[in-house]
Amino acid sequence: MVTRSPRKQRKMVLKAPMHLRGRHMSARLSPSLSEKYGARAIPVRKGDKVIIERGDYAGHQGEVVSVDRKAYRIIVEGANIEKTDGTERSYPIHPSNVVITEADMRDEMRKKSVEKKGR
Repeated sequence: MVTRSPRKQRKMVLKAPMHLRGRHMSARLSPSLSEKYGARAIPVRKGDKVIIERGDYAGHQGEVVSVDRKAYRIIVEGANIEKTDGTERSYPIHPSNVVITEADMRDEMRKKSVEKKGR
């Protein structure tokens, strides 16, 4: 039986093992991709092109440079923040705040999993 307690739900997400965190890090597909693949959302991967929908960088488009499963964040190319000493660093974004506009389908396993999900 799965619990409905909010406290236990949060605990399950934050204590999840790394191989399950990838599934939690899903982002919506754009309407055209959603129609093409028959799925509403897929896990974000390095190389996907996304548009940021929420936050300070809303409307920004870029490629996913890295995925941090431990922190549940992705790094999008061009979404940088300037530090007080003048240097720039990348700004981590939660995957729920982005929409995938172009999925990187070079991996055969990913292609199979998306086709399976779209059935």
